Amino acid sequence: MDLKYVKQLLEMVEKSAVNEIELEEKGNKIRITKSASQNVISAPAYQMAMPAVAPGTAPAAPAVQPSAKPAPADSKAYHEVKSPIVGTFYRSPSPDAAPYVEVGSKVKQGGTLCIVEAMKLMNEIESDVTGTIVKINVENGKPVEYGQVLFLVEP
Repeated sequence: MDLKYVKQLLEMVEKSAVNEIELEEKGNKIRITKSASQNVISAPAYQMAMPAVAPGTAPAAPAVQPSAKPAPADSKAYHEVKSPIVGTFYRSPSPDAAPYVEVGSKVKQGGTLCIVEAMKLMNEIESDVTGTIVKINVENGKPVEYGQVLFLVEP
């Protein structure tokens, strides 16, 4: 199955009232199910079953408040780093590792800010601007959508 096709299916299910979809194509089966509870930190946003692939578990993530600061008064003065994919947001490379960035961290263009897990693939999200992290908009272990603002950066 084509990865772009699967991503499109994930986006369609996310935006629709459909809770589950199952398809079979050329002997490959895929089932996409919306998570019953978005409040469970260790639950992935979707559960997928494919033949010859052992199901994995999402890493347990401690509940961490993304930012103690209130939202900046004029957020238009800040650069928005958006999620390029649908998936699960992780602030660190592993549950016991320190986060890539904190509020107040200096970042360089191309520096890793976080990971978004999609279909058991860990995708490093890099800063597209040099500056200072002003706000982290997503809690660790929470699902994110395509285009969702993850960070505000002061250039």
